[in-house]
Amino acid sequence: MKKILEGEALEQHACELGVDIQGGPITQSISGRHKRADDHELQKRVIEAERSIRESKLWMIALISAIASVVSALTALLAVYLKN
Repeated sequence: MKKILEGEALEQHACELGVDIQGGPITQSISGRHKRADDHELQKRVIEAERSIRESKLWMIALISAIASVVSALTALLAVYLKN
């Protein structure tokens, strides 16, 4: 299992994923540079963003698999049709 990030590392990873680090419950960041959502809220948002990325990849795999199945079925049908 992946280590749960905290503090600046969490904030940086959230920004890389395009997660909104502001909004919702606002607290002062550890560095004191700016206000942002607390670590717990950011962790939830990061986990949800990672899950969404994973699901979109699985969706593409499922779509490719379905297309391959249709092509295979059409090829088999064509082979049977041309054999006669």
